[in-house]
Amino acid sequence: MTHSNILDKAKTALVVVDLQEAFRSPINDFAQIVSRTSLVVRGFQILGLPVIVTEQYPKGLGRTAEEILFSLPPEFEFVEKTAFSSCGASAFMEKLRATGASQIVLCGLEAHVCINQTAHDLLNENYAVHLLHDCVSSRFTPDKEIALRKMQASGVVPSSVEMALFELMKDAKHEQFKAIQELIK
Repeated sequence: MTHSNILDKAKTALVVVDLQEAFRSPINDFAQIVSRTSLVVRGFQILGLPVIVTEQYPKGLGRTAEEILFSLPPEFEFVEKTAFSSCGASAFMEKLRATGASQIVLCGLEAHVCINQTAHDLLNENYAVHLLHDCVSSRFTPDKEIALRKMQASGVVPSSVEMALFELMKDAKHEQFKAIQELIK
């Protein structure tokens, strides 16, 4: 039997929060965060799993970073929001419920604001939240560090891109193992 803190492909969705162009300059590790997030987005698509992407007030903060846009199909529908928590957008909750997922792989910006509030609201809605530490950041390192500690203390499961993808496959005999292996090389 699989431990409850291990991802189950039948129960998992990816949520990418507010990785937008306006953050490219103020976030020091933006390029790395976007690169890792693009990788996990492609991995979830290879595995046939749902992906939801939010944009915080795109008129002011711009669209999702182009590296991620290139990883998504042209007809992909983004969820626009003004609430810091993604759960504050009814369109987000509708999309999330439609996936049937109970485990959420979460990533994006900023760790201490939108990610923190989204994670806590998801926990409050009885979702298991797995946070990709290699796909979250804040403008200031202390904000990121305290956010990670707070979320973990509240029950968020720390994870990474490779950890999540390998948990979802479970076995090197998985039909998409070679495609995922190529992706992460």
